[in-house]
Amino acid sequence: MKVRFSRKTVLPIVIVALGLLGATVLVAARAKVETRPPELTAPLVRIRTVVPEDIRLDVWAQGTVQPRTESNLVSEVDGRVLWVSPDLVSGGFFEKGEPLIRLDATDYELQVARTAATVESTASRLSLARKTLERTRRLAESRAISKLELDDAENGARVAEALQREAEAAFQQARRNLDRTEIRAPFDGRVRSENVDVGQFLPKGASIGKIYAVDFAEVRLPLADADLAFLDLDLADPDGAKRGPEVDLSAEFAGEIRHWKGRVTRTEGEIDPRSRMVHVIVRVEDPYGTAAAEAGAPLAVGLFVDATIAGRTLADAVALPRAVLRGDDTVLVVDSEERLATRRVDVARKLRDEVILSGGLEPGDRVLLSTVEGATSGLEVRVAEDAA
Repeated sequence: MKVRFSRKTVLPIVIVALGLLGATVLVAARAKVETRPPELTAPLVRIRTVVPEDIRLDVWAQGTVQPRTESNLVSEVDGRVLWVSPDLVSGGFFEKGEPLIRLDATDYELQVARTAATVESTASRLSLARKTLERTRRLAESRAISKLELDDAENGARVAEALQREAEAAFQQARRNLDRTEIRAPFDGRVRSENVDVGQFLPKGASIGKIYAVDFAEVRLPLADADLAFLDLDLADPDGAKRGPEVDLSAEFAGEIRHWKGRVTRTEGEIDPRSRMVHVIVRVEDPYGTAAAEAGAPLAVGLFVDATIAGRTLADAVALPRAVLRGDDTVLVVDSEERLATRRVDVARKLRDEVILSGGLEPGDRVLLSTVEGATSGLEVRVAEDAA
């Protein structure tokens, strides 16, 4: 039987055969693959070379400027206002002893005149009573009068002396009331507010205004109890105002950052039960005079300020980024063989972004700054340029 091959039958067979032949040639001509063990590359890290230095452990806080003394100015006598000082306005300055208000003094002048006349009258009666007593005593010695008459004379002298003292006291009170018709400034200060005008009748005890002293200002700063350890402050020293830590106060005033110099004078006598904070008081001398001239602006009452309190100086300390700490007191260093080693350090202070070390590192030690996954002692590393 003769088999016939058509073109449609032969063509697919030829294509498959050619494909198999090509595959065989490619397999035969392939390059041989050599297997090698993987190369481990040491991680590239950043380091900080240790250079010990003296570091001042400053303390930071914020507070509001307050006056040293603030008083409510009141009238001590009744009277109609005849004159008001032009300085007695909100924001006005005045000096100690300066007249601020004058009241109508007519009634008080008359009272002084009446009491002065009474003093003269009682003085005359006292003189007469003493002379009478002297004569009575001589007569009693000679037994020319009775004991009862001597008693009456002695009693009359004592009554005259009492009336004399009463008259003198009334006279002194009248003079004091007259002096009080002119209200004077009790200290160098400034007016916070006033509520009086000419023609107004002021009863005794009426409020005239509020004033405060300007010889120095105070700033009340809240501190955590732990921060006191960094301050050179003797809490039992009565002269702490002379030797307390210096404080730099700063605030934005009139579009610029201003700085004023102050000093911690004392701490308050108790801890705030809500915040558990200790409050220290900073004093700034002459806030509207010398301090204002140095800063270019006055340290005005009510101003909110930032405070930097000069702390103790720690010798041969090291400041590093806080991220270098592993746990509470461990860091990693790169040794001379470019391998990591663990060092235990003495932590003097932890800040938000920085840690201050007082021991555990030597000058020239290279502290690891980079975060290396799986970093342990003995790990080989490559060191990049020393971080600033």
